[in-house]
Amino acid sequence: MTTEVLCYTAFSADPAGGNPAGVVLDAGGLDEAAMLEIAAGLGYSETAFLTAPPEGLGGEPGRAFTVRYFSPKVEVPFCGHATVATAVALGERVGPGELVFATRAGTVPVSVTTEGGGLRATLTSVEPHTESIAPADLAEALAALDWPAADLDPAFPPRIAYAGARHLVLGAATRARLADLDYDFARLEALMRRLDLVTVQLVHRAGPAEFHVRNPFPVGGVVEDPATGAAAAAFGAYARELGLVPADAVLTLHQGADMGRPGVLTVELRSGDPRVRVGGAGALIP
Repeated sequence: MTTEVLCYTAFSADPAGGNPAGVVLDAGGLDEAAMLEIAAGLGYSETAFLTAPPEGLGGEPGRAFTVRYFSPKVEVPFCGHATVATAVALGERVGPGELVFATRAGTVPVSVTTEGGGLRATLTSVEPHTESIAPADLAEALAALDWPAADLDPAFPPRIAYAGARHLVLGAATRARLADLDYDFARLEALMRRLDLVTVQLVHRAGPAEFHVRNPFPVGGVVEDPATGAAAAAFGAYARELGLVPADAVLTLHQGADMGRPGVLTVELRSGDPRVRVGGAGALIP
């Protein structure tokens, strides 16, 4: 059996920007080993595999699916950019509208709309939360990153944030600090595995609602993720909880420029709803 693997970028309308993801729209005949082999062979941060939805998921027929996400090394519970890429791929086939994905992290609704001749997808996260990080673990993270503690932005207290996957959020005091990313891959991977982290969300504030971000991803076998929807959702929840942004806000996250793959992630917060919405464009990679 030949498995069709589609390649889409997320958080950019330009195939050369954003974060590439593999998309397998019919993975019903694949086991975990086969999914991991495909993801490893493709080499993207994640590849999404779709199968039939569980009973009771809801959603219109043909617009609800079970989705699993594999990096080149491991399965992850949720991946935002692969969700956006998958939704755009589906939107091209079944049209704009509402989709429902059953993921290991929970149910994730996704809305697909038209934008500038292309498609845009917006996911709604599972309910988020944040937690503190032990001082020794923070010190180890900074040592692995080779960041002096003085390079942290004191307005952004280090926290572990979750909106489908766990991310360590660290604020960079300057854009130059963020741009200079050269870390100890094995050391950071070991810490992240111990703390069950998927990425580290490195953030620099450029304006009241504008941020530059980067995401080391050694646990997935990737030095850096070019655009990270799950981390964007976690960061939105973190920023709201700590009062860094209003309860009702639309944030713009710029990611990937330092890697030559610029992308834009839109993070929407709504008062009265703890969930976070993350959206962006997507495009087929020829």
